[in-house]
Amino acid sequence: MSTEELHAIDLLGRVPYGRLATSMRALPMLTVARHIVIDGRVVLRMHSGLGHHGACDGAVVAYGADNFNTAPVGTEDLWSVQFTGPARVVEPTPAQRERFGPAPVEVNGEPFVPSYLWLEPHFVTVHTLDFHASRQIRNAA
Repeated sequence: MSTEELHAIDLLGRVPYGRLATSMRALPMLTVARHIVIDGRVVLRMHSGLGHHGACDGAVVAYGADNFNTAPVGTEDLWSVQFTGPARVVEPTPAQRERFGPAPVEVNGEPFVPSYLWLEPHFVTVHTLDFHASRQIRNAA
């Protein structure tokens, strides 16, 4: 793994949820998912009742996460990571499922039924916003 990939994996471990992007019936689709990292792959847990896992199985997807909602404004660096690669429906081991933590009870009023995807990142991107950098701004008089 490259330095950027290792950095992205480290950042991903700091937040529990992200957003999965793909297409479903030829239309763009974005959904929330819980993630963990196993052997350099991103493993996602989502609600199977919406059918998103089926649309992603065998497709190239993008998964992104960030700390935008958890970092105090102006006091901590903001970051976002994106992983792009093929996804496959999988059944994690009981120990791996435990790492996801508690599951939601309902999604849109329906009982939560989990499905899992392995995402093998082929492209990894990290973006940061640094609020600690000092920059002089000169006003023209």
